[in-house]
Amino acid sequence: MQWYTDVIKKYVVFSGRARRKEFWMFALFNAVISIVLSIIDNAAGLTNSTGNGVLGSIYSLAVLLPSLAVAARRLHDTNRSALWLLLIFAIVIGWIVLLVFYIQEGNAGDNQYGPDPKAAERFGAGGASNVEPGYPTA
Repeated sequence: MQWYTDVIKKYVVFSGRARRKEFWMFALFNAVISIVLSIIDNAAGLTNSTGNGVLGSIYSLAVLLPSLAVAARRLHDTNRSALWLLLIFAIVIGWIVLLVFYIQEGNAGDNQYGPDPKAAERFGAGGASNVEPGYPTA
């Protein structure tokens, strides 16, 4: 849950880098919350003719910017520009390419987007000073 709340705290922080764990844990919690809200919407009869629920729609809008921000930071961790997010508009091929980028391990060491968020794990205690503040260490 800490990974999810850390992304929410960085609501519109598009700079810096995000580890795979941060990105995927946010995606997991986001999916679980969306499913639970969908069930609640259906049970309470809050869905419209297209099947979209009120609570799910409000939640989706609330996490839109944090989702884009963590995706941009994830791309930065692989030394790619956030402009790669525009591939989302290339329906299937773009989604596959972005999925591959999200799965790849980030670059070891600092890059043009900031310090390595896994520096403490990669380089031992000596690299701990390179860890960006706000990243969980466990």
